[in-house]
Amino acid sequence: MSIRTHTVTDSPCGPLTLVALDGTLCGLYMTQQRHLPAEETFGDRDDSAFGAVEEQLTAYFAGELTDFDVPLTLLGTPFQQRVWSALRDIPYGETRSYGQLADLLGNAGASRAVGLANGKNPIGIIVPCHRVVGADGSLTGYGGGLDRKRYLLAFENGTHEPAALF
Repeated sequence: MSIRTHTVTDSPCGPLTLVALDGTLCGLYMTQQRHLPAEETFGDRDDSAFGAVEEQLTAYFAGELTDFDVPLTLLGTPFQQRVWSALRDIPYGETRSYGQLADLLGNAGASRAVGLANGKNPIGIIVPCHRVVGADGSLTGYGGGLDRKRYLLAFENGTHEPAALF
């Protein structure tokens, strides 16, 4: 039987709910996030189970970490998992369009499907779905809200102070 646990940690993007499945991170959710699972699916609260994740998030928001290496359990369809894997290959401070990701996945016509998978990413920030933009560079949807997406992109580009805004 699988065991889920969760904690809530502060960040410049507001409170983040971290969810683990059998001790491995499977969710990172922001307040008022689109596609937010029901709280009862998060399991019991366990503030001691997320030390490595919280340390890396703290280092990220301090500007000291650009690539996360905590173990992840990504629960989704095979296509969603391929998209989420491609997201992890987008370098810190850079962006890709939905079309570019579709091309990388070998299906140039799948930009909408890529967008849908991107929007269902269960581990925001660490799986950097905020680094995906429209073909013209515009900031299109983000599950955590466009203000957070704008903040994260500006933060990674060094054009925004890492002070909390949310």
